[in-house]
Amino acid sequence: MEGLQRMLESIEYIERNLADDLSIEDIAGIACMSKFHFQRMFNMLTSYTVSEYIRNRRITVAAQELVHSNLKVIDVAIKYGYDSPEAFTKAFRRIHGISPSAAKKNSQSLKAYPKLSFQIRIKGDVEMDYKIVEKDGFTVVGKSIRTTAEGGLNHIEIPAFWNESIQNGFTEELVKNAGSLGVVGICMNFDKEQQNFSYLIGAEKSNESLPPDWEESQIPSATWAVFPVHGAMPQAMHKVWERIFSEWFPSTGYEHAGGPEMEVYVSDTDPFSENYYSEVWIPIKK
Repeated sequence: MEGLQRMLESIEYIERNLADDLSIEDIAGIACMSKFHFQRMFNMLTSYTVSEYIRNRRITVAAQELVHSNLKVIDVAIKYGYDSPEAFTKAFRRIHGISPSAAKKNSQSLKAYPKLSFQIRIKGDVEMDYKIVEKDGFTVVGKSIRTTAEGGLNHIEIPAFWNESIQNGFTEELVKNAGSLGVVGICMNFDKEQQNFSYLIGAEKSNESLPPDWEESQIPSATWAVFPVHGAMPQAMHKVWERIFSEWFPSTGYEHAGGPEMEVYVSDTDPFSENYYSEVWIPIKK
């Protein structure tokens, strides 16, 4: 579990430098990972983005300094990287529900976001099947939304997007036009800070005649790690995603290649059945 040990070292680096400028490139470097892979792994393991975690820890530590020292609000704000007392107050109120000045007078209602700690252990009780697939670039068609991992909003917006697509008949039309992969859900076009991305419900393009409101996207050639998913949606899919980042990546030496991620729904049976079969496809590199 060397990968998770390196994640712990990156957390310690963040803690030692909360009052300094923190670069995600530097933090990822401590973990010996690419910026993309570190941010994706961090978010999957913690449900926070790196930026969210740093903000929450800074506000937690800043609150303690306000309560237990004679520092002025403006001094604490500047120390933890805020340009003005107003910006600091807004961030402080978002976390604690009260202003910094009120916190100095009454600390009873303060909240705390503790330092993260990953439990490192080898889980040998359940094997994790996967295969490596080389696939040339291909075109997908469908519809997408823009969402964000910030605050876990993607976990609300993506299921709602699926429900809407099923109810309005869009997924049924996709099946008629689907290629060999079947219907897919694709996370793509990640921004530089790994918070915003597009989620496309679509299918591999199989003909030229498409509805005018469908979009096309190119998926580049890649080496894919393909993981089978057995069980009802969405719980079975969520469990495999969690194991990929908490067990498979840290133990195999592979790294996320930074391209789109796919959920592949190859079965035409009831997705809420315990016998339902689907797959997770992740682009990888050594």
